[in-house]
Amino acid sequence: MRQRIQVAERVRQVIEDVGCSQREFARRIVMDPSKLSRSLGGSRRFTVAELARIADAGNVDAGWLLGTTASPEAAPEPAATAVPEAPSRVVAPEGGRPLQIVRETVRLIAEHGFHAVRVADIAAACDTSTAAIHYHFPGRAELLEAAVRWCMDEDTARRAARIAEVDDAREELRQLIALQVPYTAQQRRQWLVWMDLWAEAARSTAVGRLHADFYRQWRQIVAEVIRRGIAQGVFRSVDPEFSALRLTALVDGLATQVLATAPGEGGTSAEDMHIACDAYVDTELSARRAAQPHPHPDPDPHHSSDAGP
Repeated sequence: MRQRIQVAERVRQVIEDVGCSQREFARRIVMDPSKLSRSLGGSRRFTVAELARIADAGNVDAGWLLGTTASPEAAPEPAATAVPEAPSRVVAPEGGRPLQIVRETVRLIAEHGFHAVRVADIAAACDTSTAAIHYHFPGRAELLEAAVRWCMDEDTARRAARIAEVDDAREELRQLIALQVPYTAQQRRQWLVWMDLWAEAARSTAVGRLHADFYRQWRQIVAEVIRRGIAQGVFRSVDPEFSALRLTALVDGLATQVLATAPGEGGTSAEDMHIACDAYVDTELSARRAAQPHPHPDPDPHHSSDAGP
């Protein structure tokens, strides 16, 4: 127990030195914020992989975090065994090795599907070794959870940035819808990861809990916007939770149709999805139903940077 408290104190020092909030630090090390909080409080033990990611984010030695070395100076990650590090690449990956691993995992899952992606593929994409991958994420389950959590965090950050200055609830809901429409290749990749998550959630209790938690938060956000719209008088008096369930189900179903065919091949288009979801807002929620269909959406309404997967 004493060692657990000492480790927590060192991790707190790392977070303080990094100069960010505890939640932001959890995002950087791709860790559930509640797990980080419990570990810092001493009720949960940090795993070796979590300490490796913390050491990477804080540029300290993982041995120092555990109390086995005296110096906090960063130690090199495991030597390459399968894919040697390229000598010319001496600059650390942007955001640190763990985030690089997660980003490449997301890309590969979107391109090939989770079960087709090998750890060796991820190591090659990161120009490192399989040992380095396992150093940060011991198994495929940890990698999937980290990839999904990173997508969730990025999606949440984009939503916050997009609606930060929106006061009208109806416009806020339209903005949330626009962020879900897979116009860009990047957004299509994120939706493909969600589809793999749905399949895994049907078979895995751990991933299923993560899936349920994310959707509970997402639907609650939509319900709160609808509730504010009712108070503002821009939405009719409806059941916010039930309306949020219907709208998010519509978004999911239409997105699946959009992804079923490549852009321009005659299937449901991103524009079709956008118009249909906006029409739901006009016909089912708006206090004054639109006299005509919502204008054809901007084909590229995403003004935030490509920070997602």
